[in-house]
Amino acid sequence: MIEPASLPGRAVFSVLAALLITSCGGGGGGGGNPDDAFVWLIPSAEIFDGGPGQDGIPAIEEPHFEAALAITSVAADTLVVVLRFGGEIKAYPHDIMNWHEIVDDGPNDDPFAMSYCPLTGSAVAWRADANVFRRTFGVSGLLYNSNLILYDRTTGSRWSQMLQKSVWGERAGEEPERIQVLEMPFSTLQQMYPDAQVMTRQTGWNRDYDDYPYGLYLSHNFLLFPVSVEDHRLHLKTRVIGIQSSTSSRAYQLDGFGDLTQAINDQFEDQSIVVVGDTAQDFAAIYSRVLSDGTILNFSPIQGDLPNVMSDDEGNVWDIFGTAASGPRAGEQLDMTRSYTAMWFAWAAFFQDAEIYFN
Repeated sequence: MIEPASLPGRAVFSVLAALLITSCGGGGGGGGNPDDAFVWLIPSAEIFDGGPGQDGIPAIEEPHFEAALAITSVAADTLVVVLRFGGEIKAYPHDIMNWHEIVDDGPNDDPFAMSYCPLTGSAVAWRADANVFRRTFGVSGLLYNSNLILYDRTTGSRWSQMLQKSVWGERAGEEPERIQVLEMPFSTLQQMYPDAQVMTRQTGWNRDYDDYPYGLYLSHNFLLFPVSVEDHRLHLKTRVIGIQSSTSSRAYQLDGFGDLTQAINDQFEDQSIVVVGDTAQDFAAIYSRVLSDGTILNFSPIQGDLPNVMSDDEGNVWDIFGTAASGPRAGEQLDMTRSYTAMWFAWAAFFQDAEIYFN
């Protein structure tokens, strides 16, 4: 539970008010641990009840969208979660996701779940199962390392968002098919993809999306819930893009790339990777440099040609989603890595002893 005395100033009221509002709006209830029919794959003593209960924070199941150039409800500096699905660019503003955390989206024959955890600043997306009756995901009301635990409405299995796998229930141990997710300010999205489809505030729920529900949380060096390890090498809320394997991880601060786009040809364990990022435009992504034919490319940054962000030593130009936009390999796709953006404290709690690239 949240201990109000541990929260500074305005955060006490904002967090408790948010919990009250969301618990009244979403139905469900009973956010405690599930029964003992299954064994948790994460330490059960480190799982906390977030307060609102199951579905107390309501997922969006019928999202509505407008083109980025037409929408007026999103401020230029609002961060948006961006993905490409079925050839379409879709964006989900943080100011909406702060209140809903999950969007169940996609066609009936190819559904996906996009989730954003406001307490850890992490966004991931994965394909759902089109072959079951209830293909959607909801907010379980539970947290591990302050991070969202989802549940699927078919089996009730619990899924750790940042671990990207089921950690309890019939589907424990399963890992879904991941979808590449990016984050950037709305102004950057408009430059990159003016025709992108942006989720609107027509969510079916009555929420004050202009109000950030967690008070001073983003800027202050405190947490609302315990985590396995607190690593203070960086400010706890520093945004990083991290990459991880089963044995190690590395984090690159979003504020470390500088005012021009960088393309870093790096080696992570046995993976040849490229890390492309831009502090001024506030985006970053990590891809494999190894192509399907075994070629290992070396990349250089491109300035002022968004969404194209880098070129390689063969003369190809690549966009922010890792697709060759022109050159001899036009249309080819760089492989995803196990990487995404999150707050430093969360990355360090899930993937302990992480290397820090810029620090």
